[in-house]
Amino acid sequence: MFRHCVMMKFKADATAEQRQAAVDHVGTLRERIPEIVDYAVGFDAGLRDDNYDLAAVGDFATKADYEVYASHPYHLEVIQNYLAPILEARAAVQFEF
Repeated sequence: MFRHCVMMKFKADATAEQRQAAVDHVGTLRERIPEIVDYAVGFDAGLRDDNYDLAAVGDFATKADYEVYASHPYHLEVIQNYLAPILEARAAVQFEF
């Protein structure tokens, strides 16, 4: 299996509506991209002030399936329309398990 983990920090002026639209649209990736085996997305629980705001974890059968997801037109559309405009920072890692 191949796992993709991403953490996102929103800009200070990102509205509650923009944040919710981002998580809602990221949450639709699994139903639109068949290479995704499992996918979880959620807002930070607010336990620490220095945490990122949103995290997503996607599982794929192979690295090649992850690469299909990474360049999938719907994934890129979600990034362009709902994430990029409100992101201050992003961190990601991929690994086999």
